[in-house]
Amino acid sequence: MSNKTQPFTGFSPETFQFFRDLYDNNHKPWFDANKKVYETQVLEPLKALALALSPFFYAMDAEMLLNPAKMVSRIYRDIRFSKDKTPYKEHMWISFQRPFPHSDDSAWATFPGFYLEIGKTGISFGMGMFNAGAKTMTAYREAIQFAPEHFKQITKDLLGKHQFEMGGDAYKRPIPNELEAYFQPWIQRKGLWLHKSLPIGKTFYSNELVAQLEAQIAPLNPLYDFLTDICD
Repeated sequence: MSNKTQPFTGFSPETFQFFRDLYDNNHKPWFDANKKVYETQVLEPLKALALALSPFFYAMDAEMLLNPAKMVSRIYRDIRFSKDKTPYKEHMWISFQRPFPHSDDSAWATFPGFYLEIGKTGISFGMGMFNAGAKTMTAYREAIQFAPEHFKQITKDLLGKHQFEMGGDAYKRPIPNELEAYFQPWIQRKGLWLHKSLPIGKTFYSNELVAQLEAQIAPLNPLYDFLTDICD
């Protein structure tokens, strides 16, 4: 396998077939027999896609870590402390986030970031604070209360027109506030992210996928800026 990332020209039918077969054959003998397929049809295209999307994300946030070798997840699972002993992840992802020192895990978990995930049925992607601490979520709610109309303006089309779904565990006891009903799904959560899935389509097999993903992700930019301002 070459150490140089090639230009992204799309995935192949073998990419998704690999994940379908892995789902039914998650063991080392099968993976070893299909490692070349993994390297050429999964890992290399993912690195190429990460590189192709990097200018888009750099324009959004010049502090993001944009090294394909570090942005793409490993397929090997850490099974040391897991009851699930299957050795391989049945999906992989690219992360787009600012780098943080390993000693500052709280900042890494709290700071907003983007992800793009690929598996047997297609691609999903999203953005948010996936493991935010209570202090960050308090600052987030206060920022909304300080400028509710601005927050509504940058989010009003995300769940409808742009068809994102909202994620994040809700509080068991709603936090009292005076905001109108629109804001309640946004503030009554321990974490917050928006995500969307794309089923396998013809653009997946060409570099047209890059432009499609950029167009789909772009509406999240204002919310990313809003969340980044909270965490800076």
